[in-house]
Amino acid sequence: MPERAAGDREPTASAPVAGSPGLDRSPPGAGGPRIEPPQLLERAEAEYPQAARAARREGTVELKLLIDAAGRVTEAEVTRPLGDGFDEAARAAALRSRFTPARRDGTPIAARILYGYEFRLPEEPPAEPTSPATGGSAVAATGAAATTPPPVKRSDQANNAAPPPAKGPDPANDAAPAEVTVRGAAMAERLRLSAQAITVIETEEAQRRTADMGEVLARTQGVGVRKSAGLGSWARFSLNGLTDEQIRFFVDGVPLDLAGYPFGVSNVPVNLVERVEIYRGVVPVRFGADALGGAVNLVTNRDVRGTHGAASYEVGSYDTHRLTLSARHLHEPSGLFTRVSGFFDYAKNDYPVDVRVVDFKTGRKDSEFTRVRRFHDAYRAAGGSAEVGFVNRPWARRLLLRAFVTDYDKEHQHKFGVMETPYGEVTNGETAPGATLQYEQGLGRGVALEALVGYTYGRATFLDVSECIYDWFGRCRSKRPNPGEDETSPRDRVFREHSGLGRLSLRYRPHPEHALQLSVSPTFITRTAEERRLDNDAREQLRGAHSLFTWVHGVEHQLNLFDDRLENSLFVKDYVQLLRMKGRLPGLHGFFEQRERDTHRLGVGDGLRYRFAEWLYAKASYEWTTRLPRPVEVFGDGAMIVANLALKPETSHNGNVGFTIDARDTASGAWRLDANGFVRAVERLIVLNNRTDSIQYIHVSGARSLGIEAAAGWTSPGEHLALDGNITYDDFRKTSDEGNFAGSKGQRMPNRPWLFANGSARVQLQEVVAPRDAISLTWDTRYVHEFYLGFENWGQLDSKAKVDSQLLHSLALTYVARDEPRTVSFTIEAHNLTNERASDFYGVQRPGRTLFSKATLEM
Repeated sequence: MPERAAGDREPTASAPVAGSPGLDRSPPGAGGPRIEPPQLLERAEAEYPQAARAARREGTVELKLLIDAAGRVTEAEVTRPLGDGFDEAARAAALRSRFTPARRDGTPIAARILYGYEFRLPEEPPAEPTSPATGGSAVAATGAAATTPPPVKRSDQANNAAPPPAKGPDPANDAAPAEVTVRGAAMAERLRLSAQAITVIETEEAQRRTADMGEVLARTQGVGVRKSAGLGSWARFSLNGLTDEQIRFFVDGVPLDLAGYPFGVSNVPVNLVERVEIYRGVVPVRFGADALGGAVNLVTNRDVRGTHGAASYEVGSYDTHRLTLSARHLHEPSGLFTRVSGFFDYAKNDYPVDVRVVDFKTGRKDSEFTRVRRFHDAYRAAGGSAEVGFVNRPWARRLLLRAFVTDYDKEHQHKFGVMETPYGEVTNGETAPGATLQYEQGLGRGVALEALVGYTYGRATFLDVSECIYDWFGRCRSKRPNPGEDETSPRDRVFREHSGLGRLSLRYRPHPEHALQLSVSPTFITRTAEERRLDNDAREQLRGAHSLFTWVHGVEHQLNLFDDRLENSLFVKDYVQLLRMKGRLPGLHGFFEQRERDTHRLGVGDGLRYRFAEWLYAKASYEWTTRLPRPVEVFGDGAMIVANLALKPETSHNGNVGFTIDARDTASGAWRLDANGFVRAVERLIVLNNRTDSIQYIHVSGARSLGIEAAAGWTSPGEHLALDGNITYDDFRKTSDEGNFAGSKGQRMPNRPWLFANGSARVQLQEVVAPRDAISLTWDTRYVHEFYLGFENWGQLDSKAKVDSQLLHSLALTYVARDEPRTVSFTIEAHNLTNERASDFYGVQRPGRTLFSKATLEM
């Protein structure tokens, strides 16, 4: 039952299509835009109507399909019906099929095409089933994913058989020219239009700029990213008020630390990420996550077609160097696919800071600030991955094995979050090799399977054995009575962690308007530690093993009604965690205790989207969710963070409501507006208590985040000028008079910005030096209102520690040259252009004005 789509031949079109008969075949840049039609990627098998099969009736149904910029069929209109059930079966199958999106000058766009679905009965029952892609009978076929265009040719190679002759004329071939309608170029349009509470960042422009991933995320409404120092330092990510481990991070759906990035989301190389999906408080079941405040999914380039390579190199202030490389190749006859990627980062981070220097003769701190340079804050990270497997085979849409390894080292200039006493030799690092195996396949009759297994071994070190007392000028002023800068005792520790992940997802679409998804996701973590110094007491404290087993599974039902005007996603989740710890009883050498805690929770959520017009839609979502404590919160990190086995799961009622205006094709340009209100009502909130003597995660018995976020933008016709801005107000307060900080009920949660905004303006000129080139000047600004480091009712108001309001600017000049198949770009960028004093997490000073340059190549 083979189909023929407009992309299977050389289509004519209402917009120029490369290779179309009678159309402009000039090289890129010589005339109008190059538009490539959609190509069939994954076809759905239609059920042959019983009455038509009994009557031995055959034929072809002609449909007009609307394919969005992600390759999803969003509309299917029968333009030449057959009756006898053929029309309904063909339409249902077309809506479940997937295409590569149409492309305008290489950029994905939405398009309309004519599509012919042919129903054909075999002359006699075949000896063995044939692949549906070869045109096997509708009765015997079970469904398979076609390869990239042209599908018929791929099928011939895979099955060593010629396609069967056509029976009668194909209406799709005899019909009027295919219509390609340009509506936009967003890869993530389908996600934005879904019922999910999601913000999507496409990184195409960011990959040419010099900002790190933390900076890219911080330019988004509702998101705050604050660092404890420069590149490679610890960063606090916040989303609608919730922070740190309350937000779960993924790379292509795999938890960040199990995907080869143990150093945090802010330090992931931007050039290895194609887009970022930010789920605000309501997280789909497919992630198998116990997130409290949302999730961030970094999506790499998952395109498997052809051969492609890319490289980028960045150099900047304070001896900063960042390099990324990636390449992929598909052997089309066999479906064998390979992909490699790698990165290297280094920064000395010796930027100037203002500190009060201690007079070693008197032991007193100066009353005035002195400008010094950080001298022990360097960062180095390197990693690589290799992926190999098969794609678009009759027996697997994807079967890919990915192996990776990452290694990083970080120097520490001072105690975590407190820029008081300088360190000169404290370091930590980690090496993390691992692998994942991914399998995806359609099982026929609307059923699809996705399975993933992964394993990571982490070996982390923490070294603090210095005998020196350093001053802020990097000099060893005297010897310590006992080695160790961070504590009174030295530490030379090794931590070993074994982590595993499994995920099974089944999707079933019994009807074009209904879909069910089941997701099961178990994870386990075991941790051991070793003290390598000859300190028996320290060795005893680290003996034993810690383990966490977490099981999150859920069921989701998706409903589409009124020609996709209304979409609703209802889901239920189940959370299970088993904690096991064996350790020494305090003060008793050689005596161990076993601690166990089992947790079981349920959760429920719903997302609703209604589209009033093509350019206007509204969303509402809710989830009652649970987050199970993470290993670092319960067990500590064995270095700077102390264990707290008394931590219990957090729960929260999360709600969002908002609307979006996306008017792209107006005479005055493209207009964008997105406004969203949110609430997060949390019980047993887990926060990091940063005291000077110890650092530990503790509970705040009740807290509520209530706020609003809005983003607006305008792009002129011809994209010569683009203006964007966003603002976030977040009123996050303690709501309970019990437990820790009981006397601060009604006060704002400390050390959290509650009002911040971003703005940008880009001026762009095209075809400046050569066809299809562009030069742009981009200005970015960020405002963060002042906030206190402690609760507002603590201490005297005029002497309270706070972070002052900040207004920071950056300016970037970028040149892009496109000469198919190559794209080259160069950027020069200045951050903190006015050299303002910038403070961040707990008031730690950030770099002043910095200069960077970056070059990228794609081919």
